[in-house]
Amino acid sequence: MKLSKLKLMVAGATLSIAASSSFAAECIAPANPGGGWDFTCRQIGKIMHDIGAVADPIQVTNMAGAGGGLAYAHVVNERNDDEDVIVAASTATATRLAQNAYSGMTSDQVRFLGAIGADPGVIVVAKDSPYQTLNELLDDVIANPSKHAFAGGSAAGGYDHLKVLMALKRKGFTDIRKVKYIAVDGDADAITQTVGGFTSAMTGDISGVVSFIKNGDVRVLASFTDERIEIPGLNVEIPTAKEQGIDVVAVNWRGLYTPKGASEASYQKWSDALAQVAASKEWADAMEANGLVKFTKVGPDFQSYLNGVMQEVQDMSKELGVLK
Repeated sequence: MKLSKLKLMVAGATLSIAASSSFAAECIAPANPGGGWDFTCRQIGKIMHDIGAVADPIQVTNMAGAGGGLAYAHVVNERNDDEDVIVAASTATATRLAQNAYSGMTSDQVRFLGAIGADPGVIVVAKDSPYQTLNELLDDVIANPSKHAFAGGSAAGGYDHLKVLMALKRKGFTDIRKVKYIAVDGDADAITQTVGGFTSAMTGDISGVVSFIKNGDVRVLASFTDERIEIPGLNVEIPTAKEQGIDVVAVNWRGLYTPKGASEASYQKWSDALAQVAASKEWADAMEANGLVKFTKVGPDFQSYLNGVMQEVQDMSKELGVLK
């Protein structure tokens, strides 16, 4: 789809677009420039062109609004058969869809291409915490839930909150309403709560805690990844929850979706292009520079993963009263 206007108003949102007739496709970032969705569009789109996965440069359009809901509705209602548009997505997209935050819109109204990188979820304690493993912490939470609280950068019922509950449920704990959660403004504030002794642990993403780990303020009990992750500049590997017997993979993945009405050939073209990016050195360098780890699930493999995560988010959201 070729765009020539400098600014386009859609449902009250300003779309920043560079005037050019040389762009054959468009990537919509459902937020303002500078965030994770913007990074996904700009980096993946650029690499697709640089490595020859697509013939022409990909135009990036920023469409902020409703936590990604405006872009989602725009694609579903106005671009359903557009084969030249892709949209940045993440764990937040899936969580909000599962919690009906997009006003009745559902995940089957688009087609998810896949995810090719992720910011790993972690559980972190203060350096002087008595807990040395994830199981030690969770066992004590189960035995004495009223004595513990977790801090996280998402709202109550958001993904930071739900990661802890997923881990507890794997250990057979079902009364998740008893688990206290303090929602703060970002990982740094959550770390402050934990280091200050106000919470037993923080739940967040590795990118938000690396500096605190390097300073020796905290210890990471587990990452919610398939494989161990290393802290850049430190000779440290973080054990996974899975290797500690808690089968949870909870990451803030970075990926794309396309309109549902686009052709199968179009879906395959974009899937192939995304897979080529995932295998490229350019993407490996971009992940390392931005604190991401490898997380490659493209096509049916990703859809299966997404369905499972969304169902669990939906079920726990109902238990918490976040979702009716």
